[in-house]
Amino acid sequence: MRRLKIDTSYLQRMLAALLAIPSPTGYTDEIVHRVSHELRSLGLVIELTRRGAIRARLEGAKRRPARSICAHLDTLGAQVKLLKPNGRLELVPIGHWSSRFAEGARTVIYSEHGTYRGTILPLKASGHTYDGEIDTQPVGWEYVELRVDAMAKSRRDLERLGIAIGDIVAIEPQPEFLENGFIVSRHLDDKAGVAVMLAALEAILREGLSPAVDTYWLFSIAEEVGVGASSLLAPEIASMIAVDNGTTAPGQASDEFGVTIAMADQTGPFDWHLTRKLVRLCQDHDIRFQRDVFRYYRSDSASAIEAGADVRTALITFGVDGSHGYERIHMHSLRSLAELITAYVTSPVEIARDALELAPLKGFTHQPMDEATLSRSADAILEETEDPEPRLSE
Repeated sequence: MRRLKIDTSYLQRMLAALLAIPSPTGYTDEIVHRVSHELRSLGLVIELTRRGAIRARLEGAKRRPARSICAHLDTLGAQVKLLKPNGRLELVPIGHWSSRFAEGARTVIYSEHGTYRGTILPLKASGHTYDGEIDTQPVGWEYVELRVDAMAKSRRDLERLGIAIGDIVAIEPQPEFLENGFIVSRHLDDKAGVAVMLAALEAILREGLSPAVDTYWLFSIAEEVGVGASSLLAPEIASMIAVDNGTTAPGQASDEFGVTIAMADQTGPFDWHLTRKLVRLCQDHDIRFQRDVFRYYRSDSASAIEAGADVRTALITFGVDGSHGYERIHMHSLRSLAELITAYVTSPVEIARDALELAPLKGFTHQPMDEATLSRSADAILEETEDPEPRLSE
């Protein structure tokens, strides 16, 4: 199978459109509508959970063992914790991110009486007043406050505006798409992953290709708070590839170019067979890639496994510099990810036994244990261990 051409103009347009829709965890309805509309325009039938997570199915030659690709629609944000006597707002974060990256952020406050704009500032924000103390004050959410761009000099003023404890605060992304391919913005985690999935799907449909098996395109709405894809998997799904960010920091192998295939995160190793299949697909299709291990990281796949899903999991990422802050990525990585997704979706099933949720030992996979086995190809090992197409119960 040749490497499919990805429409990077479409990918960039989708990413820009997604970034323009605020979607902190707990406030994702509008982005769910936008992505659902796009999936429908591509010809897919969609299903939504009660809270709005999306599951769309691309029909394949066979129903099982179905595959799935997953990214999350929600982003970091904040919530009003307290109306302060000085007319400003104390905040708590939505998701795990440092107040260091919140200082100076422009925001939108969603109250039941309308929206207000504002800026997150350190408690000591003026050098003309505090001199060197602005550099020595501690870092933490208790040391920042939200200045509302409205007449608010007291708690009563805030109440009069209709602002209340618990109101959602969205952080402005301030995206920049540079001519050299770099993209700088907040919330590239994981709106870039969503755009990549849509671009891969568009390429498959444009070329008129059909997957080997049914493929589900999953979009979760609470990954940043640890919920992820826990309620999205259908029983026939045997594998799930999460699409998310990989951190390009000292001590990490991730890169802003090509695909970064995660071999493990803080929850442990990803599936041995699935990750190595992805490596082989990169090699076979001349897609630049690198491997990495993330120690302080979990993705949609972790929540699915913790919820009891018996699926093979993997994580493929775009390298991002400054994760959970002002993030930077490159279009080369996004295109490479979309190419890998198309290669995977259109590739043949290698472990036919995965079509059954429970099956006898015969046909179960092997992992190499000695030098002689290591020297043999993975295809040869699978060929001698797989059964013919298993019969499915009604």
